[in-house]
Amino acid sequence: MASNKEEKLRTTEMVTSSNLVAAGTVIVGNIATPGNIRVEGTVEGSLESQNKIIVGDSAEVHGNLSAKEIEIAGHVKGEIRCSGALFLKKTAVILGDIYTKKLIIENGAELNGKCNMGNQAD
Repeated sequence: MASNKEEKLRTTEMVTSSNLVAAGTVIVGNIATPGNIRVEGTVEGSLESQNKIIVGDSAEVHGNLSAKEIEIAGHVKGEIRCSGALFLKKTAVILGDIYTKKLIIENGAELNGKCNMGNQAD
């Protein structure tokens, strides 16, 4: 039987863990994780994280994103829901509506959709 200390350690490891979809990798299906996820390849499905999602500049996501913090440098076609800060890097191309508490956009990023800020992000 696992002790409370061991359970807390496993929970901490899960939350701080990072997942990577490497360049050249194609995943068809939804991904949900309590930890962070970084996409450099292609995902055809939704991504959900309780922490952070990073979409690299070589990445393509055809599906919805949902996380506490999201950083996008690649292409996303879908709805984005961010309960914290959404960062759009200069190479980001977004085709879809965004819902976020805070939005930071670098010069050159493209957003083709509606932007909803405030409590609607939850």
